[in-house]
Amino acid sequence: MPTLVKHPSCVPDYRGLTERIKRWGRELGFQQLGITDTDLTEAEARLTAWLAQSRHGEMDYMARHGRRRSCPGELEPGTLRVICARMDYLPEPPERLGRILADPAAAFISRYALGRDYHRLMRRRLQQLASRIERETDGLRYRVFVDSAPVMEKPLAQKAGLGWIGKHTNLIHRMAGSWFFLGEIYTDLPLPTDPPADPHCGSCRACLDACPTGAIVAPFELDARLCISYLTIELAGAIPVPLRPLIGNRIYGCDDCQLVCPWNRFAELTGEPDFRARYGLDDAALVALFGWSKEEFQARTAGSAIRRIGWERWLRNIAVALGNAPTSPAVILALRSRRDHPSALVQEHVVWALARHAPG
Repeated sequence: MPTLVKHPSCVPDYRGLTERIKRWGRELGFQQLGITDTDLTEAEARLTAWLAQSRHGEMDYMARHGRRRSCPGELEPGTLRVICARMDYLPEPPERLGRILADPAAAFISRYALGRDYHRLMRRRLQQLASRIERETDGLRYRVFVDSAPVMEKPLAQKAGLGWIGKHTNLIHRMAGSWFFLGEIYTDLPLPTDPPADPHCGSCRACLDACPTGAIVAPFELDARLCISYLTIELAGAIPVPLRPLIGNRIYGCDDCQLVCPWNRFAELTGEPDFRARYGLDDAALVALFGWSKEEFQARTAGSAIRRIGWERWLRNIAVALGNAPTSPAVILALRSRRDHPSALVQEHVVWALARHAPG
């Protein structure tokens, strides 16, 4: 067991260290830090049932790591505690999002992806925090995670008091809503833990009713195969034809369940410049984005989470949205320009979209 070297007592002052860790976290731009143990027995049971129903779709990595996902000590030997952190990312007032969704000629991109990739910023800040802790301890062992390994971040965050998992399966904080990122530090320090957050969804079912594709199949149950975020980001192949009209103008992710959540009336805008929109992606026209060359896509998504889907899926998603847009000469011209695209995936979705605009 590690010992602290900067405290005058022979007994390590882990409570005092915990208070300092949380203060350092706030200084680094995190809105909240919480600490929990590694017991994820209940979450493991829910994950096992979810996988058994094949609700993870093509996300095979969800089942690939065995118990390392639900047993932090197996992923990082010696782990006793998990330091969980959250950071707000909402770049603009939510009412503006509603206006963009209501404009079928505009492209809607999930607000978390408008700026620079949060993984790098969060990981760098957590590493800074871990290094600060390391300077106050003797033989500290730790590992930093930001959606980069088999980590059950939402169950851990709920246990650490950062919020509760809502009916839409996102984490919600009573005074901050759900527009925030999560990150973790696995450590062997036996720090005192925080009480878990209590659920406060009550009888509300706003997220279930708002989901465009009915992906929230029951309270606290999400079928990823129906989720627009899965369809536009995780799914590598063709988007199922019956779901295409339901996607509307959402070309990368979906925020509908967060937009209607009453707890998000307390959400605050981010103070992080890196999370602000770049290249006008917060209010871009579908036709304009569909006209990007591969080189333009690569350049304008550099350092962005959007880059991970690649140019073909980018065009696939926009083709679907153009198929859902009002018929106009500009839309028809844009789709015809990609009708002979070398990618069979793009061609298929362009042909479908053109058929949506055919007379009769």
